[in-house]
Amino acid sequence: MKLFPYGHATHPQWQMAAGLVLAQVRAQMALHGYASSPTLALLYITDHYAAQAPDILAHLSAELPEIADWSGTVGVGVASNNAEYFDEPALALMLCELPPDQYRVFSGIAPLGLGFEAHTALIHADPSTPDLPELIEEMALRTDSGYLFGGLSASRRQSVQFAVGGNGNLSGHGGASGVFSGGLSGVAFGEGISLVSRVTQGCVPLSRAHVVTGADGNLVTELDGEPALDVLLRELNVSLDQPETALQAVRATLAGLMTPSEESISSDRQAVGRTGNFGTEVVVRHIIGLDPKRRGVALASQVALGMQLAFCQRNRQAAKADLMRICAEIREELEPEELPVEAALAMAASESEAAPHPARGIAGAIYVSCSGRGGPHFGGPSAELQIIRRALGDVPLVGFFASGEIARKHLYGYTGVLTVFTSA
Repeated sequence: MKLFPYGHATHPQWQMAAGLVLAQVRAQMALHGYASSPTLALLYITDHYAAQAPDILAHLSAELPEIADWSGTVGVGVASNNAEYFDEPALALMLCELPPDQYRVFSGIAPLGLGFEAHTALIHADPSTPDLPELIEEMALRTDSGYLFGGLSASRRQSVQFAVGGNGNLSGHGGASGVFSGGLSGVAFGEGISLVSRVTQGCVPLSRAHVVTGADGNLVTELDGEPALDVLLRELNVSLDQPETALQAVRATLAGLMTPSEESISSDRQAVGRTGNFGTEVVVRHIIGLDPKRRGVALASQVALGMQLAFCQRNRQAAKADLMRICAEIREELEPEELPVEAALAMAASESEAAPHPARGIAGAIYVSCSGRGGPHFGGPSAELQIIRRALGDVPLVGFFASGEIARKHLYGYTGVLTVFTSA
């Protein structure tokens, strides 16, 4: 699989940004090792361009007429290799050369048909969609692997998604010109598309995980048979006798939840591992209130008896370490025990020489991160993407900063989802 051409730019006028991006991808398409006949375009824009989304898609489609399939969405920021664009007008584009019979673009206007067998899928979703967690879980069940990756649109203006399919779906998308709001859209991939994906958490548990033994809707009343509020206050080392101090500590605290399953029970999987970090099945939710009368803790999620719960806090160092960990895991999975000479030379190259190279086995990558992460959470502008570049290498990468991240059948928060397209 050849490297995917990609480009990114910022400019107050979208026409200028689009021109800069087109110049980048066209230059790469002429280089050895890069795809010269891409079939699928992934487009991400910041919300500064949301109102101009139809014009942007129409312009790029006209400039790249050989590409019939488009997918993407809007974020409060967009990401590319080594760069983040937050709170500024920007766009990022990646052109993927994939076998046309191995993927399908879908949306609420042109849903995924029964004639295509999906193995996994890239998902973009409108956060205002009713019953969104159930829709995500239902979509996961429609894939052979049960694995989804992607995120929720994030916009301070209008929420838009891009979805244009050239495989008989153009008429279905015509009414919206490929730009619409609401529901789910994305790209379903067949078994012939090789992907490796990992989730990175940005929170550190305060203590061990507890079992929910009392719950009423989104109110946790008991943990391990003890009032949930008492457990929280003890782990934070605060008291309601000093309400200002207690509320300040609670506002900085979240809850990690893991639903028990047959797999987790049989493997004795825990929400908090021996290393003191969350497992991949944990989803982090806000604490939205306290109930002193019932000694309960209210969460921004429904809670069921038997769930594991661990109170946690966001931590910069833990987020950096976990991001480096998933990059290392991806590299380890892609690197064979015995490397060909070409691959060994590519991977041993110094940072200044480490240009994208097909021998690394990565054609391109998509990174969806929480809008509450990004450079500020990691210590500086573009720091999060720079960590990925140092750990994973210089690879074609685009993505966006979302209002929620999707991996497997779960909707996450404060996480990053890194997915790479690999050689078969």
